[in-house]
Amino acid sequence: MSADFAAARLNMLDSQVRPADVTDWALQDAIGAAPRESVVPAQKGFAAYADTEVEYAPGRWLLRPRDVSKLLQALRPEAGERALAIAAPYAALVLETMGLSVDRLDGEDMSAVPGADYDLIIVEGAVAKAPGAWTAALALGGRLGVIERTGPAGKAVIYVRALDGVGARPIFEASPPWLTGFEPVHGFAF
Repeated sequence: MSADFAAARLNMLDSQVRPADVTDWALQDAIGAAPRESVVPAQKGFAAYADTEVEYAPGRWLLRPRDVSKLLQALRPEAGERALAIAAPYAALVLETMGLSVDRLDGEDMSAVPGADYDLIIVEGAVAKAPGAWTAALALGGRLGVIERTGPAGKAVIYVRALDGVGARPIFEASPPWLTGFEPVHGFAF
């Protein structure tokens, strides 16, 4: 590991993650150990630690360090849980570092979930509305963390599956780029 990347990771923790009220020690340790630069093209390595979204593939973006860490904390990941990371290579890396079993979905049809009964699902990138296939893939007590955005501002939302259905609650404001294929569809109203 490059000492420069280690310093950038520590700076990210001290200036972006901890000040955003991310207080979960296990999550902080995983963020401090997970090489964010490893999931972006080599020429964008140092940008991975900046306070901005970083495009890692066409139409695919890492969330800002603040946003992904707050979203992960709200999902309350626990070692041994089964997770699905949708267009979320960095979140997957952090969750694996925390001891979760992680399936990754990042390609053409991200609405088609490979399986079910996930304890946790996380998405890096905004969507107009979380598809029903994502909430249907949650186990009882399972949590989905996603940022929903139909205009300039969006909200991070946590969906939770209970015996009587799926509930949702907004947790913080964020405005990352839309995940390609999940942009809002605007029409004309009469």
